[in-house]
Amino acid sequence: MMFLEFFIWGIWFVTMGTYLVKNLHATGVQNATAYATQALGAIIAPTFIGLIADKYFSAQKVLAVLHIIGAILMYCASKATDFSNFYIFLLLYMLIYMPTLALVNTVSFKQMLNPNKEFPLVRVFGTIGWIIAGLLIGWLGWEQSGSLVLTFTTAAVASLILGLLAFSLPDTPPAKRGQKISLGDVFGLEALGLLKKRSFLVFFLASLSICIPLAFYYNFTNPFLNEIGVKKAAAIQSIAQFSELAFMIAMPFLLIKFGIKKILAMGMLGWGVRYILFAFGNAEAGYWMLLGGIIVHGICYDFFFVAGQIYTDNLAGEHYKNAAQSLITLATYGVGMFIGYTVSGPIVDHYQTSASIHNWQNIWLIPAGIAVVVLILFLLLFKDKAPANNSGTDSIAPISA
Repeated sequence: MMFLEFFIWGIWFVTMGTYLVKNLHATGVQNATAYATQALGAIIAPTFIGLIADKYFSAQKVLAVLHIIGAILMYCASKATDFSNFYIFLLLYMLIYMPTLALVNTVSFKQMLNPNKEFPLVRVFGTIGWIIAGLLIGWLGWEQSGSLVLTFTTAAVASLILGLLAFSLPDTPPAKRGQKISLGDVFGLEALGLLKKRSFLVFFLASLSICIPLAFYYNFTNPFLNEIGVKKAAAIQSIAQFSELAFMIAMPFLLIKFGIKKILAMGMLGWGVRYILFAFGNAEAGYWMLLGGIIVHGICYDFFFVAGQIYTDNLAGEHYKNAAQSLITLATYGVGMFIGYTVSGPIVDHYQTSASIHNWQNIWLIPAGIAVVVLILFLLLFKDKAPANNSGTDSIAPISA
């Protein structure tokens, strides 16, 4: 289940930007608009899960139905001949895919006696699924042959398989059947009181802000690598997931050694370093810089987002734990990413020098600058000195690869 869940996402998401540019002749703004469907899905997902899946239907059945519908939508997207039609199918798909990320976790946790120890061993297969997707694209040469449309048909087939498989998963009945659930519960609004704490407020705003440069990575790295002549770019990008996996395993030890503030700061610094390496790297003598920008993904993602989940878990306490995590997810994967996708498209179009050439150095220096500014403000304003503890290790379950 976990392998297919993230294989489905990874097989098309990484290379979609390249597909849109080469096959549908999309602009930078259109490219960013397509990726923004992820953020819209993240905003809608809590409503779907909180008001429907948690209250009325078993999680595995909802998961099955969503993935079967998703298979149909993804196949339709593969047949779209212009961006407008493609976008409609993609938007509908992401609105129903994003809730499945929470559903696979729900199904997993329900079957485990000790989720703290057992879940990471299951979740790692999601990362493996993402890695295999990238390696498959590179091995089959879909980027070089102009066959990236096959990524969407492959996702459709995998989604259908997971949809059918989900019916055979152990029963996971709705956890809040018969209970009254408000929108405040769904979006974690009861945790807003935590914003009165200066440390959490600074962390909250930094989390939202750092997602703006993050969006540049997701929607333009693959087009960038292909444009400058990197071979099998999707396969090369899968190195990022190996890095993510390694640092995720090391996270509990690193938190004890460095403390939460230094770990969060290193995560933000990682984004600045990544984009500087991209800005000055190339497919020849500067190839090592491109690899460095990809390898640093483990620090960029785990040191901020995973560590941030742990920090939120420890600070919120038992009563507000779920609400606080929902609030952070809404701010980052929802609002923050949506802003990032919205601003990145016009910037990339502004630095387009010809029909298929961009001034990538200027493009990458902009998110690098944003990350550095966020880092400086965080270091100046974040004063929390409470040591990280092990009570939050159950939060090591990032939403996406």
